[in-house]
Amino acid sequence: MIVLDARTLGIEGVARAVDRPPSQVPADVTRAVEAIVADVRARGDAALLEYTARFDDFRAASVPALAIATAELDAAERAIEPPVRAALAYAAERIERYHSVALPKSWRLTDEHGSMLGQEVRALDRVGIYVPGGRAAYPSTVLMTAVPARVAGVREIVLVTPPGPEGWVPPAVLAAARIAGVTEGWRLGGAQAIAALAYGTESLRRVDKIVGPGNVYVALAKARVFGDVGIDMVAGPSEVIVVADRAADPAWIAADLLAQAEHDPMARALLITDAPELFPRVEAALAAQLERLPRRAIARQALAANGAFVLVADLEGAIDVANRLAPEHLELMVAVPAALLPRVRHAGAIFLGAHTPEVVGDYVAGPNHVLPTAGTARFASPLGTEDFVKRSSVIEFSPSGLAAALPHLAALARIEGLAGHGRAAELRASEPRAEESHAAEPRVSQARPPADRPGHPAPATNEPRASQARPPADRTGHTAPATKEPHG
Repeated sequence: MIVLDARTLGIEGVARAVDRPPSQVPADVTRAVEAIVADVRARGDAALLEYTARFDDFRAASVPALAIATAELDAAERAIEPPVRAALAYAAERIERYHSVALPKSWRLTDEHGSMLGQEVRALDRVGIYVPGGRAAYPSTVLMTAVPARVAGVREIVLVTPPGPEGWVPPAVLAAARIAGVTEGWRLGGAQAIAALAYGTESLRRVDKIVGPGNVYVALAKARVFGDVGIDMVAGPSEVIVVADRAADPAWIAADLLAQAEHDPMARALLITDAPELFPRVEAALAAQLERLPRRAIARQALAANGAFVLVADLEGAIDVANRLAPEHLELMVAVPAALLPRVRHAGAIFLGAHTPEVVGDYVAGPNHVLPTAGTARFASPLGTEDFVKRSSVIEFSPSGLAAALPHLAALARIEGLAGHGRAAELRASEPRAEESHAAEPRVSQARPPADRPGHPAPATNEPRASQARPPADRTGHTAPATKEPHG
């Protein structure tokens, strides 16, 4: 790993030195994705059968053979080893607990004129979650995408995952789907799965939003269909920055760097410290641990291409460098991490203290592991319940409220040249309402009941939802190895 001295290079110099060149997607890959999306949109089920046979070597006799039956989910939950079932249940409960607290709420306020303003939060009706597959199993991604959707109140959660031979899907993935509350499943992967979710086919109804990680084919397809359907994010390879002081354990630092490096040759792992004596000790720990790592070839390649030790004058300077890079994962392995936390402005997830390795966030902590990467934490956030709801503004003006607003409304309408806007408000202020005119007329019979008026519903939380267990992202590091068309 290279050593960079931020004291001489400056923050921008460090950023340039560790910058990964933008991925140049081959033109033929882009054209292939465009063709697949268009073909699925045009031919529906027939295209899905064709692409699944071509890319996954699963020749389903009919589209129903691509569906994952509820009985399969139930059977998988019963069949997995008890420790795995317990781990899935443990993680799901923590994910549910965290995301329940973060659930957006409806609210109301009344102004000085008695006008009511508010917000109604409504869950999306139907979402799709993409879970990488093929030769790997990522049940944690199922939990991280499906549980927040269920907590948010989404009624239909559709899982797609690329099948293995004969349509095989890892039992742990199916069990996680059962625990998380998935309502529908399909043996589909790649760009064809994204297109089917976005536009629907004869057998698979379109969704409102697609979340979850994927390789270049999936990422390009999500970018292509965005606008016709919502997506969570288009993210890149995984990354971690460890900010450490001189008391940090070199073996722990090395382990956390390798935990990211083993994901992908493009993964980035940086150590930033004001203690130069840490560098040789961490280097030695990396060498020793690499020898025992099954994915050491991938990790070595990642560290060589995208790893670095960064020396700073002090820990405040370390945070300044981290803010510039806006990492997916930021570890503060220092004596008093809470003292540095207020300085952190840009990070997908922040891990405080030596006993909080980034991997707890991958699996069991509770917050989502679908996080912004490649510096997008400057403006993006982790997947959460917010991604599975939408907000509607609610406005009810009183007559006095409209009268007070009219001069200002009219002035703004006038300078924008929209006379009809001003007139729509002026009519209500200048002409009595029909029921008021009738109320002033003499009546022989008893007065009629007043006309119905919109009520003021009590503040709501969300629509009724099933039991409560961002969607994922994407743990971008969780990408499946490619076969004919990578399905990570």
